[in-house]
Amino acid sequence: MTTQIRLKPQIADYSHLEPLPDPPREPDMQRRMGIKAFDWALDLHFARRDDVLICGGGYLRHEATNDAEQLAPDCVVALGVNPKGIVARNGYVISEVGKPPDFVLEIATRSTGRRNYTVKREDYAGYGVQEYWRFDHTGGRFHDAPLAGDTLVDGEYERLKIYEGADGLLWGRSAVLGLDICWDDGELRFRNPYSGKFLPTPVELDDAREEAEARAEAAANARAEAEARVKDAKARTEAAKAKAAMIREQLRRLQQGS
Repeated sequence: MTTQIRLKPQIADYSHLEPLPDPPREPDMQRRMGIKAFDWALDLHFARRDDVLICGGGYLRHEATNDAEQLAPDCVVALGVNPKGIVARNGYVISEVGKPPDFVLEIATRSTGRRNYTVKREDYAGYGVQEYWRFDHTGGRFHDAPLAGDTLVDGEYERLKIYEGADGLLWGRSAVLGLDICWDDGELRFRNPYSGKFLPTPVELDDAREEAEARAEAAANARAEAEARVKDAKARTEAAKAKAAMIREQLRRLQQGS
């Protein structure tokens, strides 16, 4: 269970500070897709909590003004913080958030792959990041492994166990997120360790929504058809009653005439 820490909103005035510079971007579609999958899944997973900060794509620094700090993690999670009380920046500033990130994930690219599992691994340990994960959609051509994770123990990283299923699924358990992080045929997925179900992707959510809408429409049509049949049956019944009443009246008149 994660201890929830409520931080008071920052009262310091940072208006005199320049925004952090934008980290360099690389035209790597797989990397962008991985970041999108990360943000989407975790935003939905932690939607009911207001003490979780999910960000990435900006610099990680102890102080906003220290341009010597050039780490730019792809995906960052901090638990037990007050996102509304944190200065809005294109980066994660430890002195402003009040703690280092609990979780960092780097997604492999051709140009940064080796740096992710060597230099950055040491750097994130130095920053006090509790878990550092690496995902390589190529299966290990850019990183040293398709999927790897480390947890901080006495200031140094220790490798987390990565499991492989019969279907080729690779996964490891993140104690920070309370989820399994999975390499699924080159796709980044997250899995609930209790239900064994993957967190849905945007496509899966769209498909589920369309299916639910189709079921609702079919049910509405079925109800309308049933109501129409009932209405028709009532109309036929009323018509039959009216005809019977007319016949009875005709018989009555015939009997009176005889």
